[in-house]
Amino acid sequence: MHQQAGKPESGIHHVTLITRNVQANVDFYAGFLGLRLVKRTGGYEDAEQLHLFYGDAAGSPGTLITFLVWEDGATGRVGHGQVFEIALAIPPSSIGEWMTRCLQHGIAMQGPSREFGETVLRLKDPDGVIVKLAGVDMPAPHPWGDAGRGPARLRAVTILSEAPEETAAFITRFGYRQGPVEGNTTRMLSDTDAIDIRDGSGFVEGIPGTGTADHVAVRAANIAAIEALETQLATLNSSPTNVHDRRYFTSLYVREPAGTLLEVATDGPGFAVDEPPDTLGTTLMVPPGDQLRAQDLRVMLPQFAMPGQPRTPRRELPFVHRFFTPDDPDGSTMVLLHGTGGTEADLMPLAHRISPHATLLGVRGRAHEEGNARWFRRLGPTSFDQADIRSEAEAFAAFVEGAVAGYGLDPARMTFMGLSNGANFAASVMGLQPGHIAKAILLRPMMVLEDPPATDLAGTEVLMIAGARDPFSNFGRPLAQWLEGSGAMLDLHTIGAGHELSQEDETITRDWLRIRQGGRHG
Repeated sequence: MHQQAGKPESGIHHVTLITRNVQANVDFYAGFLGLRLVKRTGGYEDAEQLHLFYGDAAGSPGTLITFLVWEDGATGRVGHGQVFEIALAIPPSSIGEWMTRCLQHGIAMQGPSREFGETVLRLKDPDGVIVKLAGVDMPAPHPWGDAGRGPARLRAVTILSEAPEETAAFITRFGYRQGPVEGNTTRMLSDTDAIDIRDGSGFVEGIPGTGTADHVAVRAANIAAIEALETQLATLNSSPTNVHDRRYFTSLYVREPAGTLLEVATDGPGFAVDEPPDTLGTTLMVPPGDQLRAQDLRVMLPQFAMPGQPRTPRRELPFVHRFFTPDDPDGSTMVLLHGTGGTEADLMPLAHRISPHATLLGVRGRAHEEGNARWFRRLGPTSFDQADIRSEAEAFAAFVEGAVAGYGLDPARMTFMGLSNGANFAASVMGLQPGHIAKAILLRPMMVLEDPPATDLAGTEVLMIAGARDPFSNFGRPLAQWLEGSGAMLDLHTIGAGHELSQEDETITRDWLRIRQGGRHG
C-alpha cells in the first residue's frame, strides 16, 4: 500500500487480551504460533498483574499481541463493545503446513474458508479467543523464527458493535477508510492492516474477564500527535480520555461510540529501552514507579517456562493454587493461606523474605463474600457457618494429600502460614483434619469453631502472633487455650500492632522458622 512521503503509517499498534493460564498462553503464542515474547512486565495499571507482549523480533508496532494475566481469573463474556477476533498474516503458501501443524498439536481448526478474498484458518487459543490465520503477504518489519511459515504481523481485528456505522465513522479519524463489505461485516482499511466491524445489533453486551479482549491500540507518530488527538476529542465531547506513559510507548485511551475501548499508542521508544534487542523478553521488568517493591512483585507474579524448558506439571486439585520456586530451593515448602479479600499471592513476599529458599505454594479460598475470597462463609462479624468450615476443611485435607502426591512435596518439611481468615481456617483444619498440618504460623487468628473437637496435637508446632491493638485480639485467647490443651507446642506472641502486619511479624516468624526448620534462611 502506498503512502505520502514522510507520512507516518496508520494501522494497529497492538491488541491486548486477557488470559487465565499464563503457561498455556506462552505455549500457544510463543510455542505453537512461534511469536517472540518481547517483554514481560508488571502491569502499568496494576503492578501485581503480569503483562506479556508477543511480536516480531523487535516488537514492532503492528505485530504486537499482548496479554494481561488474570491467573485462574473469572471468565468474561464475549459481546458487543469488544474486539472478539484477531487475525495474523501468514504466507499464503503456508496454509497447508498450518493445517498439518494444527492436527499434530491437537488444535481444533475451521476452514480453510475465504474472507475478503483471503484464505483463512480459524483457531481458538487456550482461553477460547478466536485467532485467524490469514494467507496474505504482509512481511514482518523484523522477521522472527520461520519467516517462510510463521505469522508476520496483525492482519486485522474484528469489533462487534451494536452501532456499526458510528463505530466505523469514529475509526476513520485514526487513518482508516471504508473498504469492502461482506455480509454484516465492514472492513476498514489503513496503510497496513484492517479493522473489521461486525454488526452486533441485538447481541449481548460483553463482560470483561479471561478469554476476552481489553482493547485494541492504533498507531500515533509521536507524543505531539497524542496531545493533538486529546484536544480534538475534548472538543467533540467524546468519552473521557486518559494519557499514560507506558515506558515503551505513550498512549491515550478512549471509547468509541458503541463502547469498545481503543488506545492510541506512539511507535516509540520501543521495547529496547530497558533490554538489549537480542535478549528481549527474558527478564521480568517492573514499572519505574514500583521499583521499591520490585523483589516482592517478582515473587508475586506467576512464573512460567518458555517452550522447551522444563516446567512443573499443573495438577487438578480442589483449590486454585500457585507455586513460586526460588532459584535455589532447599526442599522445604510454605503453604500460604490469605486473609479475607486476598489472593494466593498475597503472602508470598513475606514468606520469601522469612525463608528465601523455600518453595511457596499459595492457595485461594473457595468461599466468596461480595466478590472477596474467603475460606468459609461468615454469618456475622464473629459468627461463622460451622458446616461450611467442616466441609472446606475436609476438601483442604484432600488438597494437601493431592499436592504431596502430585508435586512430590515432603510433608515433614511443610509449614502452613495463614493470615486472619486464612489463619482461622488453618487452625480449624488442625482440629477437624488432624495429621495434615504439623507446623503452622498463625497471624492474627481467632477461634471460629463453636464446638472445638478434642484433638491430639502432640508434636504439632504452632507460632501464633496477635496484635495488641487488633479489635479481634480477645477472640484469639480461646484458640491459644485450645491449642495448648490439645497438646500443641505453642509459641504465643502479642506485639504492638493492629490487625495489619508489621516488621515485627517478619522478624518473629523468621527466627521461629530458622530454629524449627533448619537449613538456609538468608
